[in-house]
Amino acid sequence: MIQHQGLCNLGKAQIEHFQVNNLSRILQFASFSFDASISEIVMAICSGGRLCLASSEDLLPGENLTETLNRYRITHITLPPSALTVMVPEALSTVETIIVAGEACASSLARKWSQGRKFFNGYGPTEDTVCTTLGQYREDLNKLLIGKPLPNHQIYILDTNLQPVPIGVVGELYIGGDGLARGYLNNSELTAKKFIPNPFDSTQKSRLYQTGDLCRYLGDGNVEYVGRIDHQVKIRGFRIELGEIENVLSSHTDVQEVIVILQEDTQIKQLVAFVVFNHSDEQALNQTESIDQKTEDLRSYLREKLPNYMIPSGLMVLPQLPKTPNGKVDRQALPTFQSLRLASKSTQNQPQTTTEKLIAGVWQEILQLEKVGVDENFFDLGGHSLLLAEVQHKLKSLLNQNISMVELFRYPTIHTLSKHLSQTKLSSTQSNFSTNLQKSEKNQSSQMDRRKRQRQLRKRHRSNPGD
Repeated sequence: MIQHQGLCNLGKAQIEHFQVNNLSRILQFASFSFDASISEIVMAICSGGRLCLASSEDLLPGENLTETLNRYRITHITLPPSALTVMVPEALSTVETIIVAGEACASSLARKWSQGRKFFNGYGPTEDTVCTTLGQYREDLNKLLIGKPLPNHQIYILDTNLQPVPIGVVGELYIGGDGLARGYLNNSELTAKKFIPNPFDSTQKSRLYQTGDLCRYLGDGNVEYVGRIDHQVKIRGFRIELGEIENVLSSHTDVQEVIVILQEDTQIKQLVAFVVFNHSDEQALNQTESIDQKTEDLRSYLREKLPNYMIPSGLMVLPQLPKTPNGKVDRQALPTFQSLRLASKSTQNQPQTTTEKLIAGVWQEILQLEKVGVDENFFDLGGHSLLLAEVQHKLKSLLNQNISMVELFRYPTIHTLSKHLSQTKLSSTQSNFSTNLQKSEKNQSSQMDRRKRQRQLRKRHRSNPGD
């Protein structure tokens, strides 16, 4: 339950920090179901600026989003850092200020996008009215920081005894101030657990929110974000409780044990679920087709229960989960991210046609796979919309054919996409042939009319030589 004062404070602080005015154009990038949308709305309305809305297709990171930003002459935009990785800074002619939020941003990315414009890193949970701290990128920093608190916000970095930690020492971040929510609607137990009495307030009237984020103070007063204290993760701006996914998987009748983790390499971050089936299915597990079928059944089950961003990209069946001596799951002993990506199951259907081989090559490069089968789903292999934007860019260049993001979503396998592109190219060729034929017939008709008039003139001249 967010308070009105928090919203007013947020709008005023962001307008001042980002220098928003009545000539500014702010893009509504975040979905209205996402708390970040409130930041964009308030920033525009309270400054007299213009809030620009676009379709979901126009907001797809890559060429679509770039075209939208230029078409609406956007000056201020808030994006997850992963969206910037598939875009080109030089292609944006009007953007003056970029705010990244929702996930960690690499310093190299900030350095690249800060040239000629202001670049901010925003941090804050929904429980503190969207934004708590802001850090502006500086070239002398080796890491992009979450900065300092907004006006009327207080932050504390404490140890397990709720005592402040020294500068440079990692502790848990606690938040207080005007942005703090009243609590969780109809959940007094969770409210009491996460919103605690402020131990530094002698009146005992204020509270602090326990974020679960690990941070440390630097000597200049800025705050560096280190990571999560629990197993909550963020992917492409979405905050995900891994336990929620595990609970859904555990509710399936075939599943005996499951654990979901976040694995990543230098380019790709994905959720991976490790599943152990019931003992009654052990004999069936020796058959590859049975494993594939059960895995697909689990994926279908997840699609019914969870939003797309919470569905694990990797789903691996194990005979048992590795355990530590005290009986807990040994997360360090689970198969690595790279080994999962190389273990593609449906590669028996290899690309055959020239187009299929070309698409497969692009997939292998972007998804970092040695082989892909023509019937494998791009998203089941760890792909997502940002990587799909890279696929779009490369295929358009290689095929010299216009391919929309909608088409790539609609045809997520190499076989279906290749077939669609071939049909599209054939239709285009036939259409061009028909157009050229009509032009040719029209030219021929025009020439025949001209010749007919010339014959009539010559005939008249012979009949009346004195004319």
